[in-house]
Amino acid sequence: MRALLVVNPAATTTSARTRDVLIHALASDLKLEVAATEHRGHARELARRAAQDRDVELVVALGGDGTVNEVANGLLHDGPDPEGLPRLAVVPGGSTNVFARALGLPNHPVEATGVLLDALREGRERTVGLGLASGTPGSEDEGVPARWFTFCAGLGFDAGVVGRVEQQRERGRRSTHALYVRQVLRQFAGEEHRRHGTISVHRPGGSGGAEVVPDLALAVVCNTSPWTFLGNRPIYASPKASFDTGLDLLGLTRLSPAAVARYGTQLLMSSPERGPHGRHALSLHDLSEFTLHSQAPLPFQVDGDHLGLRTSVNFTGVRRALRVIV
Repeated sequence: MRALLVVNPAATTTSARTRDVLIHALASDLKLEVAATEHRGHARELARRAAQDRDVELVVALGGDGTVNEVANGLLHDGPDPEGLPRLAVVPGGSTNVFARALGLPNHPVEATGVLLDALREGRERTVGLGLASGTPGSEDEGVPARWFTFCAGLGFDAGVVGRVEQQRERGRRSTHALYVRQVLRQFAGEEHRRHGTISVHRPGGSGGAEVVPDLALAVVCNTSPWTFLGNRPIYASPKASFDTGLDLLGLTRLSPAAVARYGTQLLMSSPERGPHGRHALSLHDLSEFTLHSQAPLPFQVDGDHLGLRTSVNFTGVRRALRVIV
């Protein structure tokens, strides 16, 4: 099998020696081409070329969730075609690795490589659904390029935290869970819209109308569960979310200190059976399409990648988007 291995040399948890071991192991079973990313967006370019090269049957992403997201977007540049596109495989190398762990892969890159090789020998794969975020027609964000996401997207508070973490990493800070916690506190202290939310959810209704849910202060869109991990602890924002259904949405109408304490505790104590709940929490399951509008520009993120400010984002849940080795 001809395969392309896309390696992020800046991946948080893999050393050059570990990467060499993984490359040697994969090359023993595959006709392997190795490409190291050199700049942001490079993994997407490499995967796009692989998708256009009909001889490549498999693209392996060695890196964190950002690398995986870029590879998925490259493979899907011309749209979903599960039977015609190369399959995707993931070797986790980041600090969190939500997508890989949601697939049931070990969080250690060497162990995950062993599972990957066994899956290839045994022909184990699954077709997963993904989310697509795009500019809303008629809005000022209409021309913004569409972006696929594998496990989550967010408008507002959580995206602001992601942006703060990226700024710290650009200054040389390591991506640790302690860093995320500090940025959560700083984002909360500077949040302008925590008491009166500016986000509304619009989804198609009957007879050409639309159902509108207003006044959200936070909106998290999940394509799978868990939403993220705090160390080895899974955090469930939308426990019912799945690669086999549409998208799920968690919205909060208030981010007061009391509400944050309550829902933060619920997140820490969440389980596959129960996520955040209460009168200020909105949970929607298995959505095919909906739009988030904001009265003010808010931070936006997909798969932990900050994409700037948005006032309107259209979301589509696309079932059976990619084949993935598991």
